[in-house]
Amino acid sequence: MGDFYTERMITVPLSALEVAMVQTGARAADTLRDTAEFARRLDDLGYLRLWYAEHHHSPAIGAFPPVVLTAHAAALTSSIRLGSGGVLAPNHAPIMLAEQFGTLSALHAGRIDLGIGRGPGTFDDSTARALRRGAGPTTDDEYRDDVSSTLRFLVDEVALGPLPEPWLLSSSTAGAALAAELGLPIAFAHHIRPDNTLAALSHYRERFSPSRWCARPRVLICVETVCAETDEEAARLAGPMDVVKAGLLKGRGDIPFPTPGEAAAHSFTAEEARVLATFRAHQAHGSPETVAKHLTDLADLTGADELMLVTPVYALADRLRSYELVKQHVVEEPHADGRRS
Repeated sequence: MGDFYTERMITVPLSALEVAMVQTGARAADTLRDTAEFARRLDDLGYLRLWYAEHHHSPAIGAFPPVVLTAHAAALTSSIRLGSGGVLAPNHAPIMLAEQFGTLSALHAGRIDLGIGRGPGTFDDSTARALRRGAGPTTDDEYRDDVSSTLRFLVDEVALGPLPEPWLLSSSTAGAALAAELGLPIAFAHHIRPDNTLAALSHYRERFSPSRWCARPRVLICVETVCAETDEEAARLAGPMDVVKAGLLKGRGDIPFPTPGEAAAHSFTAEEARVLATFRAHQAHGSPETVAKHLTDLADLTGADELMLVTPVYALADRLRSYELVKQHVVEEPHADGRRS
């Protein structure tokens, strides 16, 4: 490594979240093809795990089922852990989730994760109702039953061999409370609700009950990470997602994913600019040195056992370069098997 960068030691593994952004002017099939190259490259780079998010009816994000992407990537890679980040329990029958991920775990022993979340995965009410066969939003009790039933089916009905590693996704104290009650490791969406992170993790650790799945509190933090050669280039690459987020602030989930040039020409309101700047302050955007500082500071602040990086930028090459730069300039402790995390 060159002398220009100051390496920062991080003592937790690094993983990745794939959200499969569909570029303006491209086909969803092109994005789907890119997911294979992305998985292969992250496997080569030594990232610990790669998860796939469930989304529906969005022009900016591909509607690719996590279980299908997990199966495809597992066949293309050799060591990286793969799974859902997450499948959304109210959209699926618990026994089907158990059968799908139990089968994957039997085929790829020790490499499959089952991350479970609650949201609808869409901003379109008719799509949400279709996913739930006409039912409305799930209640707290229904969600708890869905998660508990999925775990029970994994053990009692499927049991094909090594079980997938279950995680509960959360962006709130309520989700943290459920993870603590069920004794599950928690994957916290700091990239969505950074204002909730510390309170939710405190709640989780204070109330955690050990289970067959997890003996002690275990925390994964997902953080938006855009790394480029300079802070200015990282800001340019992050521009398209800023446009999508500005639409979400208005309750619109129908904003296409623009090019960096289109994003640079976009006009944000003063309030949008303020909210976006506040959000960015909690994420990891910038040069390798800047990103290394943000990631190490976040790990120290939260006491995370693992960081998961999500990098919603326009081109696959720029996205892969971001993950490469992080691996080059954030020095990590090796895993027990000798691999870098």
